[in-house]
Amino acid sequence: MKHQILFDEPIVSFEIVTLQISGMRYVNEYEIVMNDGKAQVSCYGIRFKKDEDRRELEQRAECGEETVLELLNDCKLLSWDGFQGKHPKGVKDGTMFTLKATVNGDRKIYAAGSQNFPKHYRELTDGLRGILENGKDLGKGAV
Repeated sequence: MKHQILFDEPIVSFEIVTLQISGMRYVNEYEIVMNDGKAQVSCYGIRFKKDEDRRELEQRAECGEETVLELLNDCKLLSWDGFQGKHPKGVKDGTMFTLKATVNGDRKIYAAGSQNFPKHYRELTDGLRGILENGKDLGKGAV
């Protein structure tokens, strides 16, 4: 019997949430992990140098776990699982995203799209930027 997916169940814990956003000339990756009882939100720039991609920390902040859980639940992140937003016909450029997450112990979420996003996508990106701007700043540098 296939596991029934319940989108209205709440996210009560998260191990890692990674949101990669790319455009014509940039790739940014947001990562949320738990670290010593606090949620750590990081933004990395992916730089392409010669034969390797380099992940450079641009900003990092921490906040309470409940802040991230509220954001993930408000954005209905569980409902994103399986979303495949195909690039709209006639659109020449745009933004692509890939979301990978492990929540509620071992529940995996995967979503991707090209200039086509799930409901509440903007709220998630705005919320992550808000945490980075308003959380406890942990600095930046190469990782």
